[in-house]
Amino acid sequence: MSRHVFRILALTGTTLTFSAPAAAQAVQSGQAAPTDQPAQLEQTAQSGQTQRRVSVRPYIEASQIFDADLNGGDVLTYTSLAAGVDAAIATQRVSGQVSYRYEHRFAWNKNAVDNDIHSGLARVDARVTPNLTLEAGGIATRTRSDIRGAAPGLLVGNVDNVSQLYSVYAGPSLTTRAGPVTFDANYRLGYTKVETPTFGGSALAGQRLDYYDDSIGNTVTARASTAPGSVAPFGITVSGAYDRETASQLKQRYEGYYGRGDILQPISPYVALTAGVGYEKIETSQKDALVDAAGAPVLDRDGRFVTNDASPRRIAYRTDGLYYDAGVIWRPNRRTSVEGHLGKRYGSLSFTGTATYQASKSVGMAVNVYDGIQTFGRQLRTGLGNLPTSFISGGQQGFGQQFNGCVFGTSGAQPGGCLDNVFQSISTASYRARGVDGVIVATRGRSTWGGGVGYTNRRLYAPDGAPGLVVTGLEDQSYYAQLFYARSLSQVSGINADLFANYYEPGVANVPLEAISGEDSVWSYGATGTYYRYFGRLGTTASLGLYSFKVGDLDSDWSAQALIGARYQF
Repeated sequence: MSRHVFRILALTGTTLTFSAPAAAQAVQSGQAAPTDQPAQLEQTAQSGQTQRRVSVRPYIEASQIFDADLNGGDVLTYTSLAAGVDAAIATQRVSGQVSYRYEHRFAWNKNAVDNDIHSGLARVDARVTPNLTLEAGGIATRTRSDIRGAAPGLLVGNVDNVSQLYSVYAGPSLTTRAGPVTFDANYRLGYTKVETPTFGGSALAGQRLDYYDDSIGNTVTARASTAPGSVAPFGITVSGAYDRETASQLKQRYEGYYGRGDILQPISPYVALTAGVGYEKIETSQKDALVDAAGAPVLDRDGRFVTNDASPRRIAYRTDGLYYDAGVIWRPNRRTSVEGHLGKRYGSLSFTGTATYQASKSVGMAVNVYDGIQTFGRQLRTGLGNLPTSFISGGQQGFGQQFNGCVFGTSGAQPGGCLDNVFQSISTASYRARGVDGVIVATRGRSTWGGGVGYTNRRLYAPDGAPGLVVTGLEDQSYYAQLFYARSLSQVSGINADLFANYYEPGVANVPLEAISGEDSVWSYGATGTYYRYFGRLGTTASLGLYSFKVGDLDSDWSAQALIGARYQF
């Protein structure tokens, strides 16, 4: 093997190869649990050079919430009772974190409604043997349903156009060697459930999008690779995958077969060129909605389309053939990695890439450029798999604990990721998703701050002339940005703040995106601030929030929120 190859492998700590183009998720190493609260139940023990850390913190909480409509509307009052747990583990074999909270809000006003709210995030990696790893993740959150309408941010009060959702995935990954060949395989099983949007969602000219129900997805990938210089002057990778997801709404289905070959050629100690060609067959399909005598789609009691079981299966999107790309990898040191790929796929030019930089143990950034045929469930599971196993839970963020935007890691090695690209709206239809997002996180002394920014574009697919569907030919896009700051004022007190802004261009069926006017765009922005202090196991919190959204040429909708609460931690 040449000295260039040895240099590159030494910098990366792994073989430079590329996996199958399916939604396989890379296993990530975990970090220690965050210490955003001073009262912790933690066990530590030394095992060689590895520190064992286990933290479990259940709690109960009571809060009083005020929501004022600054456009001359009502002031709504809620009493909130909540129970939750923050847990983390970091050992030689297991790394992970779980943060979950159930909250019930009792409304005081006759024109307000009670709410049940579930919010949580979980990411766990467990190394069963040196070759076998188990990975799992899950999320519970509330997010925007229809991209065309209201864009509530703090989710307090009688919020419109919001759905509660849940998603989980799990599966094993196996790595083994036979001589110079490394074999990798993994399997992922996932489930996603979305409740119907509050107040029937929003509508555009009387046309409604479908209401996502649930889906089950299965992904299997396999890969065989050799390092440059082992059996040939260049590295060789052969990979394949099978991906299938079924959704209950109109019995929609995603099915994909993939096969691919890649070569990798180092040209310097820090740079390598790569090229690959693959075959893929992707098909998304569904059945028609049942219609009444007037030709209108029939809805069930939850507002979802009733499936016409007698209708034939109709194709929404299909591709069957070869694709190719070429790229470059630059890894000048252990802290920096940049790669990009340019080729032809899905009938047009396609660009993908990643970039990571870890300035220190506490400072890091990551950028991801993506392009693929997706469904809501598949893209959400991929996003979950890219999140770190140690993250800032938001336990003392007041209004900010929602996990529906950017999730920031607790170390420079795992800076985090953003879920805004999938949460811009919820649709059962398949779509081509293209975009870029990036996150950065830094800790300096008592202060931690994080930032996320991104852009995403979707072109939705549905059978032409399908009854009740308005997404055929629809293209939408969004921009998003978020800033987070936290500072410990003492061992028992601290502050944090959150700023966010979103811009949506919903698109209109059969109208090119460039023809969409400002009348169709939606703005959403807001800020929150929180002060907390602990008195032993009892903690107190005070939060303020300001939020606004604007739909088209209508006046901006402004609201202010306040929260005071107490938490007892067991």
